[in-house]
Amino acid sequence: MFKIKLLIIAVFCCTVSVSAQSQFKVMFYNLLNYPNETTFPNRDLDLTTILSSYQPDLLMVCEVNNENGANQILNIAQNSITVNYASANFVTNSSDDLTGDNNELQNMLYYDSSKFTLEFQTEIPTLIRDFNHYRLKLKTENQESDPIYLEAFVGHLKASSGIENENIRSQQALDLMSYISTLPADSHVVFGGDLNLYTAFESAFQVLLDNTYPITLADPPNRVGQWSNNPEFLDVFTQSTRTLSNLGGAAGGFDDRFDFILTSENMLTNSDLYYAQDSYQVFGNNNNPNCYNRAINGDDCNGELFNLSIRQALHDFSDHLPVTLTLETPQTLGGSEFETTTTFAVINTFINNGLLQINTSDYSTLVMVNSLGQIVNYYSLPQATNITKDVSNLTSGVYWLMDNTNKNIVVKLIISN
Repeated sequence: MFKIKLLIIAVFCCTVSVSAQSQFKVMFYNLLNYPNETTFPNRDLDLTTILSSYQPDLLMVCEVNNENGANQILNIAQNSITVNYASANFVTNSSDDLTGDNNELQNMLYYDSSKFTLEFQTEIPTLIRDFNHYRLKLKTENQESDPIYLEAFVGHLKASSGIENENIRSQQALDLMSYISTLPADSHVVFGGDLNLYTAFESAFQVLLDNTYPITLADPPNRVGQWSNNPEFLDVFTQSTRTLSNLGGAAGGFDDRFDFILTSENMLTNSDLYYAQDSYQVFGNNNNPNCYNRAINGDDCNGELFNLSIRQALHDFSDHLPVTLTLETPQTLGGSEFETTTTFAVINTFINNGLLQINTSDYSTLVMVNSLGQIVNYYSLPQATNITKDVSNLTSGVYWLMDNTNKNIVVKLIISN
């Protein structure tokens, strides 16, 4: 029970000039049985360190165990990246429905809602795990007259060596490419996944890069070859971050390229939406040759790009490293360059009486967003003081109130109904 009633006045009066933004950052990350894997404590703090360091605009993940975990990832993203972060709908794996629903490894997508709108999502079933398809519309200045869409796919191929597992991976890749072939041939496609591939010559990878499909996928860094246990490919290694067993996930040290972001081949040359040259990077990989078969948090993996605190968080959070790249568009994300002045004040940021009190000195439209990134209300305000809005219908929790024109102006609210 709260003993002290907080009275905080938050006043924002500012002129904001927003310049053109033509790049956005993409990350794919295998989250290692999140949140069920608990060998390392404080994994949420590790993920906060990782996300706050890279600040992705689009986050694709696999190995999410349940909806609670999916919601917690969103909460971490909102607090470590931006309150504008939102998520796709969490959907459990459907590929094992006939065999007992025993697969607790789901895919998810998170995104900066000031830059993207999620238009559509669906699942592509395979022998063991779904691929998830998300269609995003870029929030550009010309989004109504000349929209740009990104078809984002997230997947997780069958693990382990052996011909049987290779055949399952190959069939999964065929299922994915058959689906992608139903999209318009000029679609912009990005595919993030843990592919569990030991070599580019495995049939699954050959299927993914098969140029006889209407849409051909490409490996942006063009690091194609026999990469497993081959130090020549250390710059694109993603697993394993650990050498000790019994930590959850794989051990054995840094020696495999399992994690990828592939793009449609047209994104290497397309003028509307394209891959930023040389932006592909394994986050946490300093490309130190001494790191081969070592733990990512050791001195052998030192380098200028990623310090020990980052590599320690990566080591403790997952046995995989994230893969990142940058995409570019000549259009301005978030609308054209503009200048705006906004003034509003929230009198009671802790609300336990169901009443939100707002002061404004100009006409404003405010948006209230819940902790899941969902818009729960709009408020069109006149030029007036001491406006009261009834929020007694909202469940208790954390909310954010932001100006609909300039979403950099945000007030955090705690509602206790």
